[in-house]
Amino acid sequence: MPLLSVHDLRTHFHTRNGIYRAVDGVSFSIERGETLGIVGESGSGKSVTCYSIMGLIPQPPGRIVSGTAMFDGVDLLHCSPAEARAIRGKRVAMIFQDPMTSLNPYLRISEQLIEPLLIHEKISRRDALSRALAMLDAVGINDAAKRIHYYPHEFSGGMRQRVMIAMALITKPEVLIADEPTTALDVTVQAQILELIKKMQRELGMAVVFITHDLGVVSGLCDRVQVMYAGRIVETADTRTLFHAPRHPYTRALQRSIPALQSKGVELYTIPGLPPDVSKTIPGCAFAPRCEFASARCTGGVPELTALSPTHSHACLRVQAGEI
Repeated sequence: MPLLSVHDLRTHFHTRNGIYRAVDGVSFSIERGETLGIVGESGSGKSVTCYSIMGLIPQPPGRIVSGTAMFDGVDLLHCSPAEARAIRGKRVAMIFQDPMTSLNPYLRISEQLIEPLLIHEKISRRDALSRALAMLDAVGINDAAKRIHYYPHEFSGGMRQRVMIAMALITKPEVLIADEPTTALDVTVQAQILELIKKMQRELGMAVVFITHDLGVVSGLCDRVQVMYAGRIVETADTRTLFHAPRHPYTRALQRSIPALQSKGVELYTIPGLPPDVSKTIPGCAFAPRCEFASARCTGGVPELTALSPTHSHACLRVQAGEI
């Protein structure tokens, strides 16, 4: 039985300019100890999917229209506030995207680190501080006994991201959602952060949902990958299959955009056009206006995920018809 199972999740934002269908029928599951990558361009619905699961969608303007997110028998989308508080931050934790703005600038790091322990485990401040020091050491912050009393502005970007990871892991969660945790970090620090997440996952046995727009990061971190576009999953497969035999044109285009795969002296490939306006009804495949393989078939209806194998599904009408 999956540790977390999400089915038909739809999250819409009701604004003066219309209804934005940020997440439009997403389903997936994840097992204990597994790493699931969610990939796509900005605006594809990756972060909103996980914010919905965590109960962090502002309502209004956001609204979870349908779906379930079952975790240990509890539907995270429809449980009571008390049930949500008992799980969120304790058994399901999240590393937020921007470490520069996710920490409270008015509170010392120590206060922010021990807060989850004081809330969820009801231990003394002394014991909480002892565990916070141990976690800072575990995430690679030198001289933790002194630095734990610093304010966020006294840390570099990489150190703040390590603090964010320590805050997420200090309660030893069963599921960790990492929302682009290496954004805006240099390559060396990015590699350290990714290795740290893998190390902590091995030690705690937790499941990880890793959100990113970088397929290169996914290749060395994730067991399975699902590709999102315009609020929908367009392809899902194990990592090896996705990289060696991608079927959806959007997945292929993302791979062609990886700089490391480009030949020297050849112009860097970019996907033409822009993502669609999800406040408007999209006839057929949302990627069709940007797809080099698009035909009249692609406007005939919204493509559904079709299984090629037990671990590989895609949503391209022309591939399903055997035309490409």
